[in-house]
Amino acid sequence: MIQILLLEDDNLFAETLIDSLEELGYKVAHVDNGESFLEKAYETNFDIYLLDINVPLLNGIASLKQIRETNDLTPAIFLTSYKDKETLKNGFLSGCDDYLTKPFDIDELHLRIIAVAKRSGKSFDVIQFENIIYNSSNQTMLKNGKEIICGQKAKELFKLFYENRGKIVTKEMIIKRLWSYDEEYSEGSIRVYITTLQKLFDEKKIYSIKNIGYKVEY
Repeated sequence: MIQILLLEDDNLFAETLIDSLEELGYKVAHVDNGESFLEKAYETNFDIYLLDINVPLLNGIASLKQIRETNDLTPAIFLTSYKDKETLKNGFLSGCDDYLTKPFDIDELHLRIIAVAKRSGKSFDVIQFENIIYNSSNQTMLKNGKEIICGQKAKELFKLFYENRGKIVTKEMIIKRLWSYDEEYSEGSIRVYITTLQKLFDEKKIYSIKNIGYKVEY
């Protein structure tokens, strides 16, 4: 599971943010001052740092600067109310990868997390297809924040459609992805997994292309 260290001294805002991030499949540790942030960062390997700037004891910019001096390259995003160029410049000079100004949309934060992770070479194995999120590291699939119970082959088919969104997914591609060479498959089992995904996609539809395969229109 992807681990985030959140530095935020507004506890009410932090609780709301943690709930939203955990619904997306993240695990979040929270601290409310810069010194606690450093202690936590030194004792645990996190995948992402989310930092407010104006926090007690040691502000977010100074905290991240100290972390970077230890050659810790964990992706970091500032979540701040500051909008002036000087503060934001200092934030980037301290080693941040991105920033969001408050208030922000949780979906935008989620996309920023994935983007900075990719730039840093980290792979989070998290796929978001509008309101559906699949985390292959812990095998959980969420829709509108609620866990969906379905089999592993249906999840692999979801990944296959995501990887080829807008393109035709042939039956041969599905068979190769879902079954090993010594496993038997049937047309009926393919249709079962297709039907499972169709029920998840709401407005989107999976179209059958005769004698070829399927395509997701969205």
